Amino acid sequence: MGIATDIIILVLTAFFCGLLMQRLHQPLILGYIIAGVILGPYTGGMTITEIHDIELLAEIGVALLLFALGLEFSLKNLKPVKYIALIGTPLQIICTIAFGVAVGRMFGWDWKISLWFGSLISLSSTMVILKTLMNQGWLGTLSSKVMIGILIIQDLAVVPLMILLPQLNNPAAGMEILALAAVKAALFLAAMFFFGTRLLPYLLKTIARLGSRELFILAITAIGLGVGYITYLVGLSFAFGAFIAGMVLSESDYGHQALSDIVPLRDLFGLLFFASVGMLLDPHFLLEHFTLILLLVIVVSVGKGCIFAFLAWVFRYRNVIPLAVGLGLFQVGEFSFVLARIGVSTDSISSEFYNIFLTLAVVTMLLTPFVSAQTSKLYRLKKQWFKHDPIESVNFPETELRNHVVIVGCGRIGFQVAGMLQRLGIPFVLVELDQFRIERAKAANYPIIYGDGSHEVVQEALFIERASLLVVTTPGIVVARSIISHAQKVNSAIKVVARISDPDFFSAFRELNVTDLVHPEFEAGVEMIRQVLYYLRIPVPEIQRHTENLRSRLLSTAAASENGYKTLGQMRAAEQQFDLQWVELDTDNPLIDASIAEAEIRKITGVSVVGIIRDEKLETNPEPSFRFRHHDLVAIIGSAQARHKFHCFVNPMSEKCLVSPPEEPLNEVKAMA
Repeated sequence: MGIATDIIILVLTAFFCGLLMQRLHQPLILGYIIAGVILGPYTGGMTITEIHDIELLAEIGVALLLFALGLEFSLKNLKPVKYIALIGTPLQIICTIAFGVAVGRMFGWDWKISLWFGSLISLSSTMVILKTLMNQGWLGTLSSKVMIGILIIQDLAVVPLMILLPQLNNPAAGMEILALAAVKAALFLAAMFFFGTRLLPYLLKTIARLGSRELFILAITAIGLGVGYITYLVGLSFAFGAFIAGMVLSESDYGHQALSDIVPLRDLFGLLFFASVGMLLDPHFLLEHFTLILLLVIVVSVGKGCIFAFLAWVFRYRNVIPLAVGLGLFQVGEFSFVLARIGVSTDSISSEFYNIFLTLAVVTMLLTPFVSAQTSKLYRLKKQWFKHDPIESVNFPETELRNHVVIVGCGRIGFQVAGMLQRLGIPFVLVELDQFRIERAKAANYPIIYGDGSHEVVQEALFIERASLLVVTTPGIVVARSIISHAQKVNSAIKVVARISDPDFFSAFRELNVTDLVHPEFEAGVEMIRQVLYYLRIPVPEIQRHTENLRSRLLSTAAASENGYKTLGQMRAAEQQFDLQWVELDTDNPLIDASIAEAEIRKITGVSVVGIIRDEKLETNPEPSFRFRHHDLVAIIGSAQARHKFHCFVNPMSEKCLVSPPEEPLNEVKAMA
């Protein structure tokens, strides 16, 4: 079967390796690379026969990844990072090339090889870092935007590097070719943004009207790969064209649907890319040159990481961003493979140097998920060692905070709590480490501090000693306990409402004297039970009795045993019992033409009339002199028995009045509590 057999074997091996990595809580891309090493030509055993064909398919994976990145890309998203992307990236490439030349000369290589080495290591891996950011959930943070902005400009820089490096012996000819490539790129971009923004959305709109999902997916794939192929024909990067096509489509009405449809295809071909990277690794060559390669990996990783971190600091990015950028972009990129192959084909670099560089590049890619994952840990250490670092705050009130609410975490829950407090005019302040959430809070005009809520210096900035309430929305028990214990040392009178991820942790929170606990999954389950029973026509009081009984059984530990929690449960039960109901007055109703006072509704039935809709107008809290008319919609509140009496009062012959009135379940709830 040839290539088909190779793909089947590769997908199966990658699946089991990825499954192993998932069990070990490691990124899936490591499993894909390991699968490539296992099936590569240097390890023996089962081997992929058509390695070159797999590499060609892997190029489609790179193009699809950049196409998907273009679909997610927006010029608005690059505004916070435009200076470091457009100005900083060329500076980074120049500095890294100079660093590579110095390293090459240190190892005794001639200046041409050293210049090639510096150019090859100046590029980072778009494919690896994007997949790493996705797996770690950092995509969308400011640090990820900085990295993506740099990577985009690096990918564009591949074109001049491909032209200039082989022309080191004839610079004049190289400049002519470079000028021609610049003209081609400018014409292509102009054509795409002039014709593409009009033609491609119209094409997708026409395909979508046909109602065929398969045709739509095929059209999306054809646009991404087709535009990439056009750029390849005119002498530009295949992946660059795919990125531009995605960016053009992102501005259309079908950008989100196109992205969701292309993601599975992108991930499948991305698997082939990472496996092809693994196939390039020769374990025997690595062992034979272990000392040299290890030294190069350390020098290149540390050197590039420092360059990136310093560059981010120079462009005024603070806190965790320089560290995240340095630990994220230290690896050698996939486009460096393309440059290295050009170097071999033009006899600019030797085969031995090519193998050394190849092994170096694959090892740095392999290390990326591990190294990048240490960002948060190293940043916490940095904050402990350098407590004098200024705390970054946004929308902080100028007046002194007192009796305010401190919300730790600005995820979905924290953001909703903050929104309600702002609407009620209650002073509060948020604390968060995720830059993406900080930007969202900033846009909503919420006061927020960038930092770790468990650190004393951050709690000082939050004025925790003067706060009245601490709301901890982070689900981790270790982090939550640290935050609460530090806060209680400073302010022993502070009340605490915390999120709990597992009822087994009730005892741990009870030791901290937490005022109230919220278990989101349990509350969602209770609400779903209510909805299911409601649509099954179960009476509302009966639904409330069952759900409160369930709550009492499941939350029978610390929180459920508190008197306040019992009162809260009874209030919920009463709220459901005194549910507002609407009753329409038909022609034969005894209330017609009678006033509320004359009908003595409250005296006879026990319900209160709180609203009447007449002629599509709502009358709230009607006066006792208000007279009923035909087709009035009357809103009443009262107990289940009172509502039953009212229904029988206005319609004594109905089926409901032929049975005994419902019992009051509130007493049962009180007795149960």
